[in-house]
Amino acid sequence: MTESSPSNIVDLSNCDREPIHQLGRIQPIGFLLVLTADWMVSRVSENIGEFLPVKPQDIVGRPAMDFFSGETIHALRNRLALLRGAEAVERMFRIRLDDSERLFDVAIHISGPWVIIEAEPSTEHNYGDATGTIRGMLARLDAAADEAMFFGEGARQIRALTGFDRVMIYRFDDDGSGEVIAETARSGIGSFLGLHYPASDIPAQARELYKRNLLRVITDIEATPVAIVPELDEHGKPLDLSQSVLRSVSPIHIEYLRNMGVRASMSISIIVDQELWGLIACHHYAPRCPSFERRSVAELFSQLFSMRIEARERQKLVDYERRARDISDQLLGAVASDETLLKDPEWLSAILTSAIPADGVGVWINGSYAFSGLTPSTGSFARIVQALNRTAAGKVFATDQISRLEPSYKIDNEEVAGMLALPISRSPRDYVILFRTERVRSVRWAGDPEKPATFGPNGPRLTPRQSFEEWKETVTGRSHDFTPSEVRVAQTLRATLIEVVLRLSDEASVERQQAADRQEVLIAELNHRVRNILSLIRGLIRQSIPPPGAKLEDFVTLIDGRIHALARAHNQITQENWSPAPLQSLIAAEAAAFLQGKAEQVRTRGETVLLNPQAYSALALVMHELVTNSVKYGALSTDGVVDLAWNIGKDSSLTISWVERGGPPVKPPKRKGFGSTIIEHSVPYDLGGTAEMEFAPEGVRASFCVPSRHVADMSAYSGSSFDLPLAPSAPLNGEVVQQVLVGHNVLLVEDSLIIALDAEDILRRLGADNVVAEGTAAGAIAVIEPEEISFAILDINLGDQLSFPIADELAKHNIPFMFATGYGDQAKVPHPHRGRVVLQKPYTLRSMSRSIGELLAGESVGKT
Repeated sequence: MTESSPSNIVDLSNCDREPIHQLGRIQPIGFLLVLTADWMVSRVSENIGEFLPVKPQDIVGRPAMDFFSGETIHALRNRLALLRGAEAVERMFRIRLDDSERLFDVAIHISGPWVIIEAEPSTEHNYGDATGTIRGMLARLDAAADEAMFFGEGARQIRALTGFDRVMIYRFDDDGSGEVIAETARSGIGSFLGLHYPASDIPAQARELYKRNLLRVITDIEATPVAIVPELDEHGKPLDLSQSVLRSVSPIHIEYLRNMGVRASMSISIIVDQELWGLIACHHYAPRCPSFERRSVAELFSQLFSMRIEARERQKLVDYERRARDISDQLLGAVASDETLLKDPEWLSAILTSAIPADGVGVWINGSYAFSGLTPSTGSFARIVQALNRTAAGKVFATDQISRLEPSYKIDNEEVAGMLALPISRSPRDYVILFRTERVRSVRWAGDPEKPATFGPNGPRLTPRQSFEEWKETVTGRSHDFTPSEVRVAQTLRATLIEVVLRLSDEASVERQQAADRQEVLIAELNHRVRNILSLIRGLIRQSIPPPGAKLEDFVTLIDGRIHALARAHNQITQENWSPAPLQSLIAAEAAAFLQGKAEQVRTRGETVLLNPQAYSALALVMHELVTNSVKYGALSTDGVVDLAWNIGKDSSLTISWVERGGPPVKPPKRKGFGSTIIEHSVPYDLGGTAEMEFAPEGVRASFCVPSRHVADMSAYSGSSFDLPLAPSAPLNGEVVQQVLVGHNVLLVEDSLIIALDAEDILRRLGADNVVAEGTAAGAIAVIEPEEISFAILDINLGDQLSFPIADELAKHNIPFMFATGYGDQAKVPHPHRGRVVLQKPYTLRSMSRSIGELLAGESVGKT
């Protein structure tokens, strides 16, 4: 293998690939045993003979009780039972392993299927009260007046406990690099305080291992590591030593420490919010091995130290955000009394920068801008706004280097380097942007972090750098970072204050515009409702056509009943300007119309419920069909009863139950007529709810669920309701002009079931091979791909949504289509579809035949 071989390329990723948890060796200060689940020895470190009167080759394959005392086995098993979690390690101090007087400190943990026991001779014979030691250390720590003293005291306490030459508190940055923020050391060995170390000094896999194994000791880098035999298990895999106390040291790390002149080290993890915040790093310039017990006390102190850091950071955050909320309340109160303050950048700058430090503020609203303090030039500001428009809508954006967002931004020509942008509207996007000036600073590195890697004695891997002399880097083009807590405060200010207030201002502007168009809208609304009613009645007539031989009187009676049901519902909902109406009135009107003095046979139970006009009309037809069917064939044709109950669910939806009892025995109908179609499909199709009908022998049962959007909130009911527009159509005419849809599969998008059924009949009479009817935009878009649609008719208004997204999808697939509407000339079509054919409602055979024929003929000409 040569240095030019691609596999020998040396870069900063090489260390990340070294299996530092599978080195197959331990440090010689103790020994290691690997036991199976039934406590047979599977592997052992080669040096076991230095600690126990056994040889490695004689112990493998034998039960542990052959060389451990029964009391020791019992104690180890009890400790093993205390392990909780994959990362847990149990410790015992000053115990006898066999019948000799020699004392050991022992660690036991689980690694996959193996029980790992590590032991080293006890060097503490009377350590004393560990709890008292920790309590004293924490008392000194809590007495620290400020952050610098707090971290300094933490380092001092660990050095006093362990005796290392140097103890440092090392904090990681977001990019993996780190800084020594506190240090205590013996005199004459220099200082690392304030130095930065590149991320490559502690590879990513090492940082992950620090999160799992909180304490790592290296007693002597010159000591010869001890092999574990056999090296591999029966599957050819080495032992995972992630949680090992004695795990040997990576050759690369040994070389790193040797280059620093360090002979022994110890690292203790600082975990904050379940992430590796930093390390307590200990260095010694001669071999050093603190006792296992002292190391355990140091690890416990580190965990409590981490909790103190977390508590301090959270308290700092709470105090900061509480102050920000006070400023937010002040902002809201001021704007509530004087909305013109929103257009005053000086005032905005003063109040916002008191919460989030900044050197200037720029405001961009509807293409107008204003500045306060230090800000970019006008041209740069406009380009920054354009760049922000490419980011996620509605989110605060922060950066310490504007050129990352807008590459054309040149810090040499500007006074500011970083920014925090608060979007305060969605369409068009408006912003309040806080700017910070450039922060030219000198970063003190422990060696040049950009120095290229070279090959070294450890093969084709990264050679640790040899120079740890201070190396200064001047950082330009950046501002102070915006901290996560500052970004959260910005989100609070945006969401709860600025955006709310500016939205109120936007609503006032919209309201003024609506006032100018109000009369035209009202006229269009009247036309829409009249035409929709005509379409509905025409559909009822067409769908109620009786079979050959039926009596004309029966047909008239049937139509009369259905139209009267609609009329009663219409009268109720128009009494208060098309407002929601009570369900009870609908039921009472149907009972009074058909039961002729026997209304008591319908037993009702339920609270007062208000339905919006669409739901009220749909349920009027459903109730009419249920009552008339029951009067003709069911419980109401005799002395039976109907239990009609309803209730409002937790999700505010309305559930209605119809149960007949005491009537003639019921048999399922052999064929379902239009009445059954209305009962079973009107609520799902028109209202997006559910309907179930059961022909039980003892009586018909039906249940319906009406979604909450169709149920008026009685506490918030204001007595008004608004429809979205539909539009006019050609006069009624049943003559077939021509079968223009032969060979076509048609998508019909219409939110009214009855109008959809009528339109479907017309389309089939015009020769359509298949008609797919959908009542929602999502449903229609979903069938465009799987169904081979070749033509479509889109009702512009679909209740609470418009059909224009469907039009976009059809246009994408080059499928011809036309719009349909009941709004006549007032129908507004967006610019991309401005030239499309608009079919006026109600649908008629002649108008649909003519419009579709002309459209398809034009498509055919265009293709030729």
